[in-house]
Amino acid sequence: MAADLLSEKAESYLRRLCREIPSRRVGSPGNRAATDFFAGIVETFGFRTESPEFDCMDWEQEGADLSSAGVSFQAHASPYSLGCQATAPLAIASTVEELENAPISGKVVLLRGDLAREQLMPKNFPFYNPEGHKYIIELLETKKPQAIVAATSRDVEMVGGGVYPFPLFEDGDFDLPSVFMTEEEGNRLGEHLGESTSIEVRARRIASRGCNVIARKGANLGRRVVLFAHIDAKMGTRGAIDNASGVIVMLLLAELLEGYSGDLGVEIVALNGEDYYSNPGEQQYLVLNAGRFDEILLGINVDGVGYSRGNAAYSLYNCPPAIHSLVDRVFSPHQGMVEGQAWYQGDHGLFLMNRRPTLAITSELAGELLEIIHTPKDGPEIIDTARLVMVAGALRDLVLHLDRKA
Repeated sequence: MAADLLSEKAESYLRRLCREIPSRRVGSPGNRAATDFFAGIVETFGFRTESPEFDCMDWEQEGADLSSAGVSFQAHASPYSLGCQATAPLAIASTVEELENAPISGKVVLLRGDLAREQLMPKNFPFYNPEGHKYIIELLETKKPQAIVAATSRDVEMVGGGVYPFPLFEDGDFDLPSVFMTEEEGNRLGEHLGESTSIEVRARRIASRGCNVIARKGANLGRRVVLFAHIDAKMGTRGAIDNASGVIVMLLLAELLEGYSGDLGVEIVALNGEDYYSNPGEQQYLVLNAGRFDEILLGINVDGVGYSRGNAAYSLYNCPPAIHSLVDRVFSPHQGMVEGQAWYQGDHGLFLMNRRPTLAITSELAGELLEIIHTPKDGPEIIDTARLVMVAGALRDLVLHLDRKA
């Protein structure tokens, strides 16, 4: 199909995922609309699909109020926080040692300084959870303050480094209500140590269901190439570069492989949960493929492509020389596709932990994107759909070459 026609389709997919669907957060009606949309499109190109479901949580909020001694402060409800109404004396902790010794039980506690320098990993996060983070959570759950106020700074190392202030907690398994605010507001609030402080969080958790979408084609699914793109988006963002763009590449690739009838199995997956606190889709995929990762010839993750600046960048992991050489050779004719630096904050980690040859594709200017992703700036206007068509074409060529060698 001509590139200009594919680019028109990419524009329509981008419009559907980022404008017509209001949110793709896991558990939301928009998330289900997105997975239904994906399944419906790939099925038209001859792929067999299944959409295995999992339990998850949606979350709604109507803001938060915070005051102390008659002075109001700007605060935001932490994602997935329980709702609450509480009035209690204000306590403060800036270090782990202060938190260990502070009498915070039954109080409103302000966490700031070293305790609020980086986002704490969710308490049950399965893939990465530093002991220091777990200890802070344990201290808070043991001491049981009525509510937590976190005054966070800028964390440039965090994915979504453009978010300020950032939520210290983003965890549906953590049951202490919490809000977050800027360092400046935290300093103002800190002047009210020991004074009566009132907090209201208007939020609720909603039991829900989500699903992955797994599309398959090829004669031998026992020997397959697997291509991922996560379809969910962070709440509060349209999620164009993160990761509607990767999903669109998968949809374009499905069309380019409409006539595929090779021996190599091809599995295209819309994973659901990369930007969610518990990665439910990723955990489900691991369970469904337990003992079967050796069947995967190459795992490919597409996340953050199509940025209007710079090239698409690919990186390889655990790849034998023959596969590395093949990828370089197949991609070289595609203008705008370059080999880039390794990165590990993505769903290709599922392949890495199972020691499979892995390819990840993102944008060359990923560092620049840290100021965009997870913010309202991540909209369709930053996407060049012609670049999505180019990446899809490069992946189509790679799949066909792998089929010849399988």
